[in-house]
Amino acid sequence: MNRQNKKPSCRKKSAGNYRRGIARYLSYIIGWVFLGLLFIGNWFVRYEDNWIARNAPSFFVYALTSLGEPSADITDSFGLTGEDATHSTDSEVITNSVFFAGAPHMPSSSKNDVTILDKKEFVVAYSHSLRHPVWCAYRIDPHKKFPELKRPGFKKDKSIDTCPPASSYARTGYDRGHMVPNYAISTRYGEEAQLKTFLMTNIAPQTPELNRGLWREIEHRAADLFTARWGNVWVIVGAISNGCENLSGTDIDVPTKFYQIIVAIKDGTIRILPLLIDQEVPWRAWPRHYLTSVDNIEKLTGIDFFPMLNDEIEKSLESKVPTRLWPVNFWDAFKSLEIHLNERQ
Repeated sequence: MNRQNKKPSCRKKSAGNYRRGIARYLSYIIGWVFLGLLFIGNWFVRYEDNWIARNAPSFFVYALTSLGEPSADITDSFGLTGEDATHSTDSEVITNSVFFAGAPHMPSSSKNDVTILDKKEFVVAYSHSLRHPVWCAYRIDPHKKFPELKRPGFKKDKSIDTCPPASSYARTGYDRGHMVPNYAISTRYGEEAQLKTFLMTNIAPQTPELNRGLWREIEHRAADLFTARWGNVWVIVGAISNGCENLSGTDIDVPTKFYQIIVAIKDGTIRILPLLIDQEVPWRAWPRHYLTSVDNIEKLTGIDFFPMLNDEIEKSLESKVPTRLWPVNFWDAFKSLEIHLNERQ
């Protein structure tokens, strides 16, 4: 009886080992396929106009994009992929608490339309005809001196007669989009400075997808991640308009594009990150796809940025198009994904 019972037991054990071996083999295949898709996706999202996008099945393109976008963001953040727009220099660059290499120079045609508002912690170039800023400038220090504060209400800037009331954006389908951000200013300069960012001279119409998505993401990356790696960060933001649309029931211009130019200098190397973003940007868009050159933004706006830079440095830096957002500290690379996925209602 005992001998007869041993044979089935051996057969069961052998079958169990066989199934476990098959499962282990399949898991290896699935793992390697997944890693392969990550690698291909990382490459694919940088070249969306190649033959894969035109010829591959849509479900395959979707899979590559879904895996490739976060993969590319992580490898860029580690500094393993992509390139920055940089220039090394031994000469001193003029900076202050707001401007890197001087205030932007506006075209002479805007002299009677644009008023420069010095808010101490930031500067706003407000257009009376457009009724929103054309550019704003501020600096973000590496150290947050204040906790994140509760958002106050928007208010009209009483120093400017043409400043629209906060209620003018109601039921228009557009958000009151901060140019100088609430978060970066409030955590560095406190409540009094925060209140200034909620004045309507600092606001421009933005779609909810832009204001609560990509725009907010870039602001938080600059404030939390870029400063932690690169020190002081200077930012110029602005709006570009074609004059074809106003907010419903108002004469407030609706911009077609927005830009951010982020600059840092560390160990004698100037690093610049220019982005040009459409008003109708998709929800959850990745910032990497909106990188451009300062020259391109200057061409569209007529504004001369960083006029106090040495001509050689200015020519070199402003013509370059970076292919990634700046590398950040190791754990901050994962925070970048958290920022991207953190939806603000």
